[in-house]
Amino acid sequence: MRDHEVVPYGVTEAAAQVVAELATNAATHGRVPGRSFRLALIAREEVLRIEVTDTRRESVPRTQQTCSEGDSGRGLLLVEALADRWGIELGPVPRKTVWAELTLPPRS
Repeated sequence: MRDHEVVPYGVTEAAAQVVAELATNAATHGRVPGRSFRLALIAREEVLRIEVTDTRRESVPRTQQTCSEGDSGRGLLLVEALADRWGIELGPVPRKTVWAELTLPPRS
């Protein structure tokens, strides 16, 4: 099991940005009155997986073209740039989970 002290700085910075973007999306677009979202950070030997689950299954996030004057719409582009992989898992109804994975360097 990994310890937060051995996760390199660059990975923790990228993970913090990914968490911020996915949590903001869930709070803004995935929130249902009376329900919140769940954040999970799962560290395995070679990967850090970030999962944000909400109860708005019908509101599936997608990357979109942005205009230079816009204040929003760049979150998933940032996640795509920072994470090694990301995706969406549906279910069980009414849930959806947006996840991102960051590859961890081998431990020395």
